[in-house]
Amino acid sequence: MTDEQPPATFFNPYAVAIDDEVAIALLADMHVRKAIERGEFDDLPGSGKPLELRDLHDPDWWLKAFMRREKLVVLPPSIQLRKDDAALDGRLDELWSADDVREEVEEFNQRVLRARYQPAAGPPLVTMPRDVEATVAAWADRRAARAAQARERARAEAAAEDARRRSRRRGRRGR
Repeated sequence: MTDEQPPATFFNPYAVAIDDEVAIALLADMHVRKAIERGEFDDLPGSGKPLELRDLHDPDWWLKAFMRREKLVVLPPSIQLRKDDAALDGRLDELWSADDVREEVEEFNQRVLRARYQPAAGPPLVTMPRDVEATVAAWADRRAARAAQARERARAEAAAEDARRRSRRRGRRGR
């Protein structure tokens, strides 16, 4: 047998089909590797900081990104009710009628009772329902106090305005 066979490690470049896209990718990879060896990627801005990559396997990635972008916070019901309870008087003070206040307090109480009958998700629920009539009475007292303060301020401003008018009249007479 006189036919010589090529060694097993022989590579025939013509046996592999390389299209344009693969050639460009190999060329780009070669240039990137050489740039890394030269140190051209050292000390770039953001170096050493974590990348914010989306988890492609998480079906709610868009919702989480939206909440992060809009700075939305979803709290457990017990904590949200505590915050709502603390802010309830301020919200009630913006209402004009006792009927609206009653409706708001009853809605708050329904949310508290609904949360009490659900399994605990987070810290324990310590917020108690409010007494509707006592809350309405406290709202009426705060409203009356604000009205009295407003009347007192108006009287003080009217007195100051009268004093300014008198001083102007005296100034004109003296000329």
